[in-house]
Parts: sequence; structure tokens; C-alpha cells
Amino acid sequence: MLIQNHLNSLVVFENLESNVRSYSRSFPVVFRKAAGAILEDEEGREFVDFLSGAGTLNYGHNDPDFLNDAIKYLKSGGIVHGLDMATSAKREFMECFDDIILRPRGLAYRFQFPGPTGANAVEAALKLARKVTGRNSIISFTNGFHGVSLGALSVTGNRYYRDVSGLPPAGVVFMPYDGYWGTDNDTSGYLDRVLADASSGVDLPAAVILETVQGEGGIRPASRGWLESIEQLCRKYGILLIIDDIQAGCGRTGGFFSFEFAELRPDMVLLSKSLSGCGLPLSLLLLKPELDAWRPGEHNGTFRGNNLALVMATAALRKHWINEKLSNDVTERARILSDRLRDLAQSTEDHNFSVRGRGMMLGLDCHAGKLAEKIARSAFEGGLVVERCGAEDEVIKLLPPLTIDKQALQRGLDILDASVRSNA
Repeated sequence: MLIQNHLNSLVVFENLESNVRSYSRSFPVVFRKAAGAILEDEEGREFVDFLSGAGTLNYGHNDPDFLNDAIKYLKSGGIVHGLDMATSAKREFMECFDDIILRPRGLAYRFQFPGPTGANAVEAALKLARKVTGRNSIISFTNGFHGVSLGALSVTGNRYYRDVSGLPPAGVVFMPYDGYWGTDNDTSGYLDRVLADASSGVDLPAAVILETVQGEGGIRPASRGWLESIEQLCRKYGILLIIDDIQAGCGRTGGFFSFEFAELRPDMVLLSKSLSGCGLPLSLLLLKPELDAWRPGEHNGTFRGNNLALVMATAALRKHWINEKLSNDVTERARILSDRLRDLAQSTEDHNFSVRGRGMMLGLDCHAGKLAEKIARSAFEGGLVVERCGAEDEVIKLLPPLTIDKQALQRGLDILDASVRSNA
């Protein structure tokens, strides 16, 4: 079998790398190069990539235009590391992002580069929300995932990650996400009730943090109506609204931001993962100007704004977001994905598969972690890299590159189809 044939090539990783590694266990080969939606291992075997770096590679692997801009920048002697000093690369990115993304959407934000990862953006947002409002607590939601550093972990619902911290996460109240009590129950009404009731035991929070499509929580999309209700409640009670768009943003659901369809105006927006375009670490906290209460250096870090990543992020904006082509392509590919998955689910009624998600962020709910594991492993044997998510890893999560060509998309779906049918 494929996995057995590659055991020897993984010995170094098993002997020297920490037990904490995870993806190398799910995909036990040594990858050496990639292009677009295709990964290649050291034996020359190709895999269709429906993982996309856990949502980091929305534009695929090694986009040649992004790489050319990066190489040109490096050859020119451009600044790679500069703390948070002003650089030409940072200025160009901010100007492009403001011109191409924010202004056309009627949004006005200041930019904070909090550190290299999405969790850094979460930490900064939570700290700033508490500083601005003078309140301590944060409201998060069931099945939410925002990272595993201590602050981000406190607003993450999954017990598996929370138990390892060694400290009880504090200062957070969890509320039921949209659909948690079934499709006929609007959980925003419950939130309104407890916030209005001075005896509910729930103090007015500094902020509400949420994903419009929960990724690690099981590909759970919130409805427009529920999101609008949450925003209205935030305005009603003077609570800041933080949208974590780290995985669902940068075009994954069609628009650049995942909240565009609901016409939200968040107080803060968190971006990372695909922001840099080509997989380099970069994160961004967008905040309304009136919330910029930081004093100089009050929240800092050595790696605030990776200049090489900013160069490629700018290239991504110019290539894909000056018109509607990518958004239209996402809509078309999302329809292909959704149709194939729904046909597959309906043809395997004995196992009660179901499909959910939005745009090109879709999940096949197998309703059993062991079954999902078998399907994902079988798919990998067939040449498809696909991840699982959900409280019990019961959902097959599909995150192919937004730019994937239709042939590769169908090839990946064919492998998944065969894997489901052989294990159902």
C-alpha cells in the first residue's frame, strides 16, 4: 500500500519531530513540490489538493505571477524584515487593499499588523475590545474555532484543544450558534434575552466574536438573518462585533469577505491564511478608526508585517480582485462541488450523508468520525488530499483552491466519490 511504501521516508520526522505534528500523520508521504491544485511527493506521485493549506492557498500553490513579483523584490534589495517600520512594500499593500477591497465596499478601517498568524490577530482583537469598552467578557459560539494560543483558545469551543492548556480559559461566555438547536430555533433570540436580563448571570461583554462559516467546527454556515440579528444586538447593547474571516475570507465564499452577503459592518475583521496569496505568514486586524485606542508599542511583536508576504499579497489583489472574475469563478465551481456532493449524499442514503457550507467551503457530514476517517484515508490512497473537521472529525472538509481548473476539480471529486462509495 502507498502508506506502507513511504514509511522509510518518514523515519526522520518520526524520530526528530515532536508528537504534536498532525498533518504528516494524515498524509504520510514526503511532499517535494506543488503547482496550482496539484501536490507531488518524492516518488513523483501526484495528489489533487482539496486542503489548500487549511485555507491558506486560495489561489493555489506557487502562483508564477506572485513568485515573479517576490523574486523581483528580493533581487532589488527590498526590505524583508523591518519590525513595524514604514516600508514601500507595506505602503503599497495598504493603498491597494484600501482602493481595491475596502472603498468599493464602503468600508473604512485602520490596519494593524499584529504578528504572523491568525491567532495573533485574534489575541490583538480581544485585547483591544476589552481596552476600548472597559469590559472583561467576550461572547463566542458553540463549535467556534479561533486558535490555540491562550487568548484565542478561550474563545474556541472544542474541548480537545481547551483541555491541554493547563489553565481554565476565563472571560468568555459561549452561546448557541445558528442552527445549534435546529433550523426552527433562532438562537439570536436567546442571546437577546440573556443580555437584557440583569439576572441572567451573563454580563454585557466587550465583544462578540464569530465566524460566518465555521471551519474547524464542521463547516457550519450562519444564515443572513441570524448574522443580521447578531449585528443588531451588538449595536443595541453597545457590544463590538469581531468577524473572524481567517479561513472563510479572501474569496473562499465568493466575495472577498465572507460577511458581504449579509451586508455587515463589523467593528473588527481578522484576516490571515490566504491574505499573503502564496502561503507566507501574514495576518491583519482591520479596526474602525474610532476604536484605535492603542498607545505606541502597547501591543507589539518582532514579526509585524512580513514585507515579502505583503509583496505577494499586493500581487494577489491586483491579479484577482480588480474585477469580478474570481468571484464569478468561485460561484461556478461552488455549484459543481455542491451538485456533485449532493448527488453523492443522495445516492448513499443508508449512511445519511449530508452537505453544507457556502461557496467553495463545503463539508460532507458523515455523522461518524470513524467513517469519515476511512473515507479520507481511502481518498488519499487514491490521490486526493482532504481534511476532516467537526467536534468528532466527522465532516469531510473540501477547500480546493479557488483557481482550480475544472479538470482537476472533477478528478478530485471522482476520487472522493469512489472513496465514499467503497466505504459506505
